[in-house]
Amino acid sequence: QVQLVESGGGLVQAGGSLRLSCTASGRTFSSYAMGWVRRAPGKEREFVATISRYGASTYYTDSVKGRFTISRDNVEKMVFLQMNSLKPEDTAVYYCAAKVHPGIVTSTREYEIWGQGTQVTVSS
Repeated sequence: QVQLVESGGGLVQAGGSLRLSCTASGRTFSSYAMGWVRRAPGKEREFVATISRYGASTYYTDSVKGRFTISRDNVEKMVFLQMNSLKPEDTAVYYCAAKVHPGIVTSTREYEIWGQGTQVTVSS
């Protein structure tokens, strides 16, 4: 089973960019579909993006399409979320999540393993 640690969050002005990283430990990273989920203050967790085991398939929630890009490096056991054109409504704690699965995972309830989260704050 992998363990996940996120990094790369911070404070950025609207229109700016951030790149989140998620580092996994364990030997079977390529068995996992990976995702990014966020939780804004006072709101439920929201699916953001997912990528399949070898990166062939990705999927995004509508509000981030064209602005965010998810990618992975199975050799380094890392997943990334490149976030461009950030908006104040993107402010949230962003979590990296994993599930043993051959494809993509778009439901937050299906993820089995979670990181501790990293705060992203976008100022207007």
